[in-house]
Amino acid sequence: MRVLLFTGKGGVGKTSVAAATALASAEAGRRTLIISTDPAHSLADSFGVDLGSSPTRIAKRLRGQQLDAQARMEESWDEIQRWLVDVFNWAGVDAIEAEELAVVPGLDEVFALGDIKTYAESGDWDTLVVDCAPTAETIRLLSLPDILSWYMERVFPAGRRVNRLLGPVLSRMTDLPVASDEVFGATRRFYDRLDGVKEVLSDRSRTSVRLVVNPERMVIAEARRTYTYLSLFGYRVDAVVANRLLPDEVTDPWFDQWRAAQAKHMKVIDEAFSPLPILKARLADDEIVGIERLRRFAGEVYRDVDPLAVLHEHDPMEIVANGDARVLVLELPFADRDDVEVGRRGDELLVTVGPYRRAIVLPDSLRHRDVTGAKLRKGRLRITFGARNGREQR
Repeated sequence: MRVLLFTGKGGVGKTSVAAATALASAEAGRRTLIISTDPAHSLADSFGVDLGSSPTRIAKRLRGQQLDAQARMEESWDEIQRWLVDVFNWAGVDAIEAEELAVVPGLDEVFALGDIKTYAESGDWDTLVVDCAPTAETIRLLSLPDILSWYMERVFPAGRRVNRLLGPVLSRMTDLPVASDEVFGATRRFYDRLDGVKEVLSDRSRTSVRLVVNPERMVIAEARRTYTYLSLFGYRVDAVVANRLLPDEVTDPWFDQWRAAQAKHMKVIDEAFSPLPILKARLADDEIVGIERLRRFAGEVYRDVDPLAVLHEHDPMEIVANGDARVLVLELPFADRDDVEVGRRGDELLVTVGPYRRAIVLPDSLRHRDVTGAKLRKGRLRITFGARNGREQR
């Protein structure tokens, strides 16, 4: 199965590129599903059809879905929400406000991850295309598997044990609603729906992220940061789509300054994202809406390129030998040395880039070695681990 995720700054044409790619996949004979994790939900507008919260027919071999967070919450969050409402009511919050507060921000992204995993493992589809939210939300979406895994492995078991010990005491001292085993069980089942999603999304043989950009300074800057953060969390970007380029047919002098600016920015894109392939699409002369228009747009974007191929192969993380030492190499394109911090906590390596932190569980080959140095050069963070220190495995 092929999984393709499209992201980019809001307004760059990300949804159109994703929709065109899904259509090309279906017309190549592959059972294709395209889903939207963008709360704006412009996917239905792109195809010119109504889409529901379950796969809806768009064309032959093509289905689409726009996530309904409310419906997913009722399916998976009901017991947890009832407990949170009781807590907020106990605190004096109005009933309606309590219901609103019980919907934790970011739940729609968690539900989207669950859908991606379910569809990827169902065997019902050959291609899954994900029209992601704008870049900041996409980074949060794709960092969730690491964060939730860390919480469920470390905090959740301890919290459950403390609740069993202190719950009876608290119930005698106060009428504060205490989380029951049913609430903890619901939390466990909620997480189990997501367990394994990171393996799906970081599987370099089937999953790729594609960045959609316009030749504009702020758009390029955001795309570069996104590329860095995706690499930090182990996701492979296999192409950049440069959209809305001024066509050569436009010769009016009024556009000369615009054309010169685009040429300058395209040079930056070509140089900055090398060796990633840069797919190019001209500024359309009409709205890209409907099957026929999306078909033509897919031809414009991909030309002689197979839309479903892995367009660039690289490993965001690898371990190489250096004599008795071992070097963990992380691809962090565009990262600035001043924004990168490296730390060690037990069997985890903590790598921070700007506002994002990833806890990397060290493999056995590195677990019993001490970090002896770290160097960032040309977008590659090299963390050196010395000779084995002989400590027993914990």
